[in-house]
Amino acid sequence: MLVTERCNSFCVMCSQPPRDIDDSHIVDDLLQAIPLFDRGAREIGITGGEPTLIGTRLFTLVERLKSYLPETSVHILSNGRNFKDIELAQSIARLRHPDLMIGIPLYSDVPSIHDFVVQADGAFDETIAGILNLKRCGVRVEIRVVVHRETYERLPALSRFIARNLLFVDHVALMGLELMGFAKSNLDAIWIDPVEYQPQLREATEWLAANRVRVSIYNHQLCLLDPAIRRFAVRSISDWKNEYMPECEGCELKHDCGGFFSSAKLRYSANIRPQRALAIS
Repeated sequence: MLVTERCNSFCVMCSQPPRDIDDSHIVDDLLQAIPLFDRGAREIGITGGEPTLIGTRLFTLVERLKSYLPETSVHILSNGRNFKDIELAQSIARLRHPDLMIGIPLYSDVPSIHDFVVQADGAFDETIAGILNLKRCGVRVEIRVVVHRETYERLPALSRFIARNLLFVDHVALMGLELMGFAKSNLDAIWIDPVEYQPQLREATEWLAANRVRVSIYNHQLCLLDPAIRRFAVRSISDWKNEYMPECEGCELKHDCGGFFSSAKLRYSANIRPQRALAIS
């Protein structure tokens, strides 16, 4: 459920570039649609833009989901910055949704790098404050790290920062690029072949796992991953935009591999190779 296209960040790789418009009608439509949703749905995502910019209507949406789909988990994608206000975090917690998680991006352990990626001064401090406030209120938090040329080098340092300072988060997702929106516009500046950052990805993944942080790798192809961390890979790309390339024909791991975003046809690794089934172990 995309609830707004407005955002207070301007990320260099944003796949849904923000627009400064009045799109409040979106929430009106969603509130009417929720009673029609399949009650067997496993999970509902709330995204934007920045969902907290719709104010108290975010709480209304979550309450409506709780009422009509009480057994469906809710995952909110937020940059976390507005949760620096403890009252906002408390308000989310007071909803007492039985299975809610907020996914928040953190791109570096160095504030200036994170702020550059999101194109907002002071965003790192606000994001950390938001994470701390949410966890203080008992809200589950996932940290999301999109890996690209501006973030890959400090992946190991970021993993150590998380393990030392944010050990209480509920999940960390290390994610590949989706080449849409600003990622497409800034392609030459931010794209890097995943093969090139495997040492950093492996070190970060293994460090988090060793420190008992639940970690997953999203949006990566198994044949490009270091065999030591393939077990952390998840098929995470939505089915309606999930594809495989001609090079994948004959691969015995295809049904276990996350494949590609459709937009990856614009540029993808030259190292894609069919794999034997024993290669995943």
